[in-house]
Amino acid sequence: MKIAMTGSTGLVGSALVPLLESNGHQVLRMRRPGHWDPEKGTIDKSVLEGVEAVINLAGESIAGSRWTAAKKARIRDSRVKGTKLLSESLAKLNRQPQVLVSSSAIGYYGDRGSEVLREESPPGKGFLPDVCRQWEAATDPATRAGIRVVHVRTGLVLSGKGGALRQMLLPFKLGVGGKIGSGRQYWSWISLDDLCGAFVHSLQANVHGPVNAVSPTPATNLEFTKALGHAISRPTIFPMPAFAARIALGEMAGELLLASARVEPTKLMATRFGFRHRDLEPTLRYLLGKNAG
Repeated sequence: MKIAMTGSTGLVGSALVPLLESNGHQVLRMRRPGHWDPEKGTIDKSVLEGVEAVINLAGESIAGSRWTAAKKARIRDSRVKGTKLLSESLAKLNRQPQVLVSSSAIGYYGDRGSEVLREESPPGKGFLPDVCRQWEAATDPATRAGIRVVHVRTGLVLSGKGGALRQMLLPFKLGVGGKIGSGRQYWSWISLDDLCGAFVHSLQANVHGPVNAVSPTPATNLEFTKALGHAISRPTIFPMPAFAARIALGEMAGELLLASARVEPTKLMATRFGFRHRDLEPTLRYLLGKNAG
């Protein structure tokens, strides 16, 4: 299968490209500015003619810095404008792809406490839910053109190569890690291996619309904290109060670290997706090289 991919140099794309190629697929990396430029609204549609599938991973990182007005605009526009440009272009091709698998996030659900959230659950309130709703709606031109569209709603991605887990490690290694806020908020997570598998599954399985890409066993922040401490043999006795997180990180703390999303991967389980990593502590040990399991 010939597959076009945006965002191929990020954490997910860097792992997904070699997986697809090892399975015999041909991957066209959509590079900027050569193939497209979402900020300028330009795209070379000729390179998309004849591709059988498209994977859309492009988007500004939501972590790493405080959410200023400019940062929030980049987060939103990089997702919504880029996805709309891509979808409109695919709809106008003479030979359209069979499927568009586009990134989304469980931020769609917002802060929902212990409510079990499935793909049919309504969106929450706040900046991230608004971004995710617009992000997913931006694929409407592709859907109207008859292309099968999948929105992969990704949870907290765990990888030993980078991302959130690497950012968490330093304070825990120094013995000053601990729960954030009450610790009762649910963090729905997925290993990078399983996330890449979920994208491949979405290409091949008879699924459409939102697909929750999370492990079947979400953890509370307190459970996550303890599991990480056990995995690296460090204490976890230094909590970060909610007010301190908000002072340090502003709005981002409330929507990323303190928000609770107990998400269930209903569609993946219904279509017999094989999770490699279901349980948190063994997954953390594996990713951090603490055992071979």
